[in-house]
Amino acid sequence: MSADDEASVRSPFVANAGPHPWRRFVAIGDSFTEGVGDPEPNAPGGLRGWADRVAETLSEQVDDFAYANLAIRGKLITQIVAEQVEPALALKPDLITFCAGGNDVIRPGTDPDEIAQQFEDAVVRLSSGGASVVVFTGIDTNFAPVFRQFRGKIAIYNENVRAIAERYDCIVADQWALKEIQDPRFFSDDRLHLNALGHHEVARMVLRALNVPNELRPMQPDPFPITTWRAARASDLVWARTHLMPWVLRRLRHQSSGDHMTAKRPEPLPVITILPGPNPRPAEEL
Repeated sequence: MSADDEASVRSPFVANAGPHPWRRFVAIGDSFTEGVGDPEPNAPGGLRGWADRVAETLSEQVDDFAYANLAIRGKLITQIVAEQVEPALALKPDLITFCAGGNDVIRPGTDPDEIAQQFEDAVVRLSSGGASVVVFTGIDTNFAPVFRQFRGKIAIYNENVRAIAERYDCIVADQWALKEIQDPRFFSDDRLHLNALGHHEVARMVLRALNVPNELRPMQPDPFPITTWRAARASDLVWARTHLMPWVLRRLRHQSSGDHMTAKRPEPLPVITILPGPNPRPAEEL
């Protein structure tokens, strides 16, 4: 089925009849929510990401909007639950995004059902204050040779997440169905984190899940570069040396890329729309 065919069978987008109801948005999670892969020197922590983009759009539509982002890269779900859930609730949000478990699922020997139980315990706490809670499924990694081996575990985890969302009336932001980002051109050089283009598409997906109208348009990546087999393998070796081996060594040493880091936006503050450097042009302008 082509992308156009898939779009035609999606449930139609129905925007909220009036302004959205949220005034205080708190995002928790790991590198995905922190915005790793989407550098922006004018943003807190030097990163933008999908959550900042969502907050920018939400803040433009209502007064007195505030946004905090407690996510820190490399965190496992146990750490996110222990370190971020209660601080998030203390900020008294009416909108919470919670994406966790991805770092756990891609570790050999982990059980997606056990990870999901921790996820559910967190959702019970996050939803106890009456906030709208947005949860995320994991991406379909079938397009990525290195992470394809975890596809089955991710699929099991996703079904657990959907069931939890149903039980606690959460909003599901479905990355598995977001075919647009199942393309290496939407990822940064480390092949693990989304780049600016990928974060933009996730922001569009989250706003769609929230039924919030917006002016974010689909973006078109540059064409795949023409390369030889030898050049591609040389690139793979550089990637393995620069990104894969340090990741493996951190796992062996029980270290995290987020060790000794603090949240980039620990308090709910008004949002200033970031005007980043050049991004790929909207698809309709190509």
